[in-house]
Amino acid sequence: MTTHKNPKWWTAENDSSWSRVKEAMKRDWDQTEHDMGGKKPDTNQKIGNTVRQATGSEIIPPRDEPAYDKVEPAYRYGYGARAKYGSEFSEWDDAESQLKQEWEEMEPSHRQTWMQDRAAIRYGWEFEP
Repeated sequence: MTTHKNPKWWTAENDSSWSRVKEAMKRDWDQTEHDMGGKKPDTNQKIGNTVRQATGSEIIPPRDEPAYDKVEPAYRYGYGARAKYGSEFSEWDDAESQLKQEWEEMEPSHRQTWMQDRAAIRYGWEFEP
């Protein structure tokens, strides 16, 4: 593993941000290689995914995994939650704290990922077929 020297002002927050941006950029790089005829799998990574992943508003799937497979549980939950709670909460902002609590209770690891999963859950909540 390569270690890098950091400037004096570099903090743990910089490490965390860079780690997220780096992973998003790797997926973007793999998609570009695929699009140019390389042997990388098609991850269906678009520039919007890269930007959202880099800013932390979208989860970052493993490099060789299509994004949908990773976010499908959150889409599914949001869509189902709208059917369950839609008459009680007409707006996302009203429902969010209930959904967050329920999402985190479903599986302990969700407590670590709420801010990443939130965008996909909201997308599922707001989806109208």
